[in-house]
Amino acid sequence: MKRLFGVWLIISISATLLISSIESKSYDKNYYLESFKENEVVAVTGKGINELESIVDNIIEYLKGNGKDELLRPYFNDREVAHMRDVQDLFHLARIIRYVSIFLSITIIAYFAYCEGTKRLGRKLFFGLFTNHIIIALLSIIMLIDFTSFWTLFHHLFFTNDLWLLNPKTDLMIKMLPEPFFSGIIVKIVLSFFINLSILQLIGLYFMKKGKERWEVKKK
Repeated sequence: MKRLFGVWLIISISATLLISSIESKSYDKNYYLESFKENEVVAVTGKGINELESIVDNIIEYLKGNGKDELLRPYFNDREVAHMRDVQDLFHLARIIRYVSIFLSITIIAYFAYCEGTKRLGRKLFFGLFTNHIIIALLSIIMLIDFTSFWTLFHHLFFTNDLWLLNPKTDLMIKMLPEPFFSGIIVKIVLSFFINLSILQLIGLYFMKKGKERWEVKKK
C-alpha cells in the first residue's frame, strides 16, 4: 500500500505540474504576439496586428472555458470552430485532472509527512520524479528528429476526428498558428515543467538531508 501511495504521489504531482505548465503557456498572450512576428502572420493572414491581438484574446478566453463558440465565429469557419470545441473540451478535462491531482498530492504528502516521516517523503519526491526526466528526454529526441510526425501522432491520440486537418491556404487558424508556433510552445511547456520538477526535487533533497524518519515522528 505504501508503494502504491508513492506511485500515486509521483503521478499526481507530475500531472499537476504538467497541466499547470500547459495552461500557463497556452494563456501567454505575449508568446502568441512574438510568434506572429517570427512567422510573419500579418502578411500571411492579411490582418493587422490589432485585429490579431483581439482574436488571440478570444482564443485564450475560449480555452479557459470563459466563452462559447460565439467568441470564435466572427473569425473562423465551422470546421475550425468545431476543432476548437474539441480543444476546449480537452482543456476542461485537464483542469478536472489537475484539481483531482492537487487533492491527491496534498493528501498523500500529508500521509507520508505524518505517518512515514519527512525523510521518506523527501526520497519519494527526489527519486520518484526522475521518471519524468527520462520521459522528457525521450520525447525531446523524437520531436527533434521529426516534429511533424510527433504532432500528427499527438492529434491521432487525443482527437477522434480529423477536424484538426486544416487547409493552410484557406483556414485562418492554421495561418495564425502554424507548426512553428506549436513546436515553440511545446519547448516552453517542457522547460517550465522541467524547472518546476527540479524545484520539487530540490525540496525533496532537502527533506532527505534534514527531514525526520518515521520513528522520530512517532516518538514525538
